[in-house]
Order: sequence, then C-alpha cells, then structure tokens
Amino acid sequence: MHLTLIPDELQFAIHLMEGCATITLNVQQKHINSQDKADHSPVTIADYAVQAYVAQAIMNAYPNDSMIGEEASSLLQQDEKLLNEVTQQVKALLPESNPDLVNSWIDHGQGQPNGRFWVLDPVDGTKGFLRRMQYATALALVKDGEVILGVLGCPNLPYAGHTGVMAYAYQGQGAWWQSYNQQTETQPMRVSEIKNLSEFRILRSFEDSHTDSARIDSFARQAGVTVDPVRMDSQAKYFLLACGQAELSMRLLAPERADYREFIWDQAPGYRVVLEAGGTITDTDGKPLDFSTGRRLNNNRGIFATNGQIHEEALKILQQS
Repeated sequence: MHLTLIPDELQFAIHLMEGCATITLNVQQKHINSQDKADHSPVTIADYAVQAYVAQAIMNAYPNDSMIGEEASSLLQQDEKLLNEVTQQVKALLPESNPDLVNSWIDHGQGQPNGRFWVLDPVDGTKGFLRRMQYATALALVKDGEVILGVLGCPNLPYAGHTGVMAYAYQGQGAWWQSYNQQTETQPMRVSEIKNLSEFRILRSFEDSHTDSARIDSFARQAGVTVDPVRMDSQAKYFLLACGQAELSMRLLAPERADYREFIWDQAPGYRVVLEAGGTITDTDGKPLDFSTGRRLNNNRGIFATNGQIHEEALKILQQS
C-alpha cells in the first residue's frame, strides 16, 4: 500500500503507534511499575499513558467518534505518585499535559461501542511487557459492528532483520508491515500456505491462565502436530500468523471460566490484520466474530485463528478433542 493511498484514518493510526512505542519503551526500560486491577492483571504506567495519548489524539482528529479503551482513571485518582509518573510520560510527547487532563483523556476511553468507535488495548500482553519481552499496542476502528482497520505495534518483536515492527490493515486493502525505524519499504503480509496439520506451528502464550492448555495439548496430539509451538504473549501472535511464521492460534475457554467472553480490544485489531493477510478467524463453534455486542464478544465462545488453508478441518479436530 503506497503511503499516498493509505486512508486517512489508517494513516492517523500508524502515526500514533510511533508515539505509543516511545512511551512503552521508555517505561519498559526505566519506569516499570504495576498494581493490581480487580482481575489481578498488572496495570502499568504505560497502559495509562498510552491510553491518554491515543485518546487525546482521537478527540482532536475525530471528535464525533467514541473510544473504547481498557483502562479507567479510578486507580490513578487514588495514587498521586502513580498519576504524576503517568503524566510525566505523556508530557514528554504532549507538553500541555497535566494530571487533570490525563485523567480526562483516559476516561474518554469509557465511551459507548455504538456506530463508529475506536478500540484500544494500550499494552496487550502486560505480563510479557513486565518481563521486558513481547507485547503489543493494538488499535482498531469499528463501524456498525464491522472492523474497518487494525494496527498492531510490536516494539520488541524481531522480524526480517528488524527489532520493532508494526502491522496494519484496512478492509479490502490487504495487510502490511513496516519497521519502526522505517529503514525498509512497507511490505505486504501473507499467511503461510501450509496445509498439512502435522506441520502447523501453534502459537501459544507463556501464560496459560486464560485458556484450556490441556485441550490444546489434546488437539495437537489428535492433529498429529510434530513441530514445537511458538510461544508468544499478546496480539503479537497475530503478527506472526499474518506474516506466515505460524499457522494457528486459539483462545479456548478455561474449564473454570466457561462463561468468559473476549473483550473486543483483545481481538479487533489483530482480527482485521489476519483477515487481510488471507487468514481465517472464527470462534470455537465456527461462528464469525460479532463486534456489535458491546465491549465483549458476547455472541462468541473462544477464538480459533488459522492461515485459512484447512480451517474447518482443524476446527473439527478441536471440537472432537
């Protein structure tokens, strides 16, 4: 996709990724700090700072669009030290920042998922981020339940001789990647053409608390998979799937959380990238993902993403495992 042909909203989102990476890398290197949310997942300074940075940009560029973000300012308002650290990170990019503005920008992410809205996961794969490993900043634009564009910023991901890459896709215009340093031309992304299940490289998280690892193991045995899985945190998995470095990623319902439904920010950005690269994503029942049901994928159970070559065959094995 030539730079001059990129739709305005996608150009806007790509540009934002550079600022987001500046924040996350700075925090990761110097200021890692965390505290617990209600679900005990870590929240970092970077989460808040990235959401504030992205929200103010959306408010200015697309004031009629709402935004759905993972974070709210409630914890920040109870912790002056943390709020000041977040403000300092944002201030490095937006000199006019102050604590009140930062809180208001963060809470812009508590909008309603109706009509046209942006979806943000500021630091997807927070535990990977805290280990100084892989994470992604994930941004999507949704209109009337359809994911129009998706961008994945992966500042620590090595690919094609570069460390720090981003993927982006726009409906009907393909998926593309580029390095953050922009030393290479933007390149198209395409899923692998492997059709033999035994050769499928399965993307698996380091953290198994949000999936059914025993069932994934059972699937791999029944499918006759002979290659090692690719371990990766966050929606960076979708980057690898879209560029042909793996063939399958699944998010299964943990037995103790059978009623869990995915948050839209955990899927929408990577969903559009994988589809535009030629892959297929459904839920584990084979149903298309429905982004019209609020902040969660309420009509879908689990996630099953493949290179699209033998999606139904692989899904049938999963359903029998």
